[in-house]
Amino acid sequence: MFSYAEHKYNTSPDYPWSNYQHYATLRHKDSDKWYALVMTVSREKLGIAGEGEVDVVNIKCRPDAVGSLRMMKGFLPAYHMNKEHWLTVLLDGSVPENEVYNLIDDSYQLTEGGQ
Repeated sequence: MFSYAEHKYNTSPDYPWSNYQHYATLRHKDSDKWYALVMTVSREKLGIAGEGEVDVVNIKCRPDAVGSLRMMKGFLPAYHMNKEHWLTVLLDGSVPENEVYNLIDDSYQLTEGGQ
């Protein structure tokens, strides 16, 4: 995902929190606005079965698509973000890579210009 963002949007991950060194944001170059937040979160905090942690990405999504996507495997209400406009996507293989990239593209467009 980071290679995709670097190639397509010329953005590299930013690690803004010293106490969460493995959390990375992808930001617009001109506004510093996030278009993706990559985290490792415990399954328990996400309310999903299993033990341990899972990698996820939070992306901005059109409100009319959030509800239908959350009904599909691999999509959850946004973790620590506005649940109407943001979505958490599991990065455990349950969502195809190309679909994750399409969602990142949408998030990039939705967050352009500080929206």
